[in-house]
Amino acid sequence: MFDYRYHALSLAAVLLALTVGVLIGVAIGDSNLVSSAKSGIVHDLSSEVSDAQHQVGQLRAQLASEEAFTNDLYPIAVHGLLGGQDIGLAFLGEPSDRVNSLVRQAVTQAGGNLATVVAIREPPNLAGLASAAAGTHFAALGTGASAGRQQLVERFGMLVGRQLVSGGPVVGRELISRVRDQLLSAFDGQLGRLQGLVVMRAEPNGMTPEEVQASTAFDTGFTAGVARVGVPTVGVELSGTEPSQVPWYQSQNMSSVDDLDTVAGQAALIYALAGSHGTYGMKASAESLLPDVGGTTTAP
Repeated sequence: MFDYRYHALSLAAVLLALTVGVLIGVAIGDSNLVSSAKSGIVHDLSSEVSDAQHQVGQLRAQLASEEAFTNDLYPIAVHGLLGGQDIGLAFLGEPSDRVNSLVRQAVTQAGGNLATVVAIREPPNLAGLASAAAGTHFAALGTGASAGRQQLVERFGMLVGRQLVSGGPVVGRELISRVRDQLLSAFDGQLGRLQGLVVMRAEPNGMTPEEVQASTAFDTGFTAGVARVGVPTVGVELSGTEPSQVPWYQSQNMSSVDDLDTVAGQAALIYALAGSHGTYGMKASAESLLPDVGGTTTAP
């Protein structure tokens, strides 16, 4: 049977759809309405951009103020921490003028003296070192089975590290002097007793597997020799250094600083040389930005 209620409901639905369609069509065709909506969006976006730029300006001003405060506070924080101490800098691989300058600046600011700077050739020239060390058991550096040679290279590195920071005995200095041209690519200062050592290691790139083994053996022995003397040793790198050498420094039980090119990094270096031990900086491997220096005192 024909249902008038159903018919009326269907007709109402059709009329409603037509009405909505007409309204949408009018809105789309109304350039003034579209223009008004566009203007409102542009105004809102412009306002948000202006607010964001204002906030950026405030943050920049705040950052500049904090940096100025940090730079003013830094000399006070490290004053006298290394007073009268002779510090060394050893590059395991290619030297860096920038790192040399940053370390010298930091040590001097803390009242110390960068007394010795050396750059050790890597990979080591085992044949040249063996020839220069003729008459000693290190004359076998260029010969023998691989495993035994690596052990001898590590022992040689240990002697170099120990003698570099201890300044003696005379026989040790004589050996280092004999192999100096083969061992070092750069040397500045003088050999003598050091109260701390800064180390920067370069990633062994472009080497054969045997050369990598020799470099690693020497580096391991070198840091072990320094540790035997008992002076603070700090591995450093710049913020952008890749790959990071911090894991290697940690494997040698050395303190490390991964952001030497910042004021915080230089402060961390000084406190580490003064006795704090840890992994400092801004990279994921760092334990903290700076050591806990609450109990540290500076010279008057």
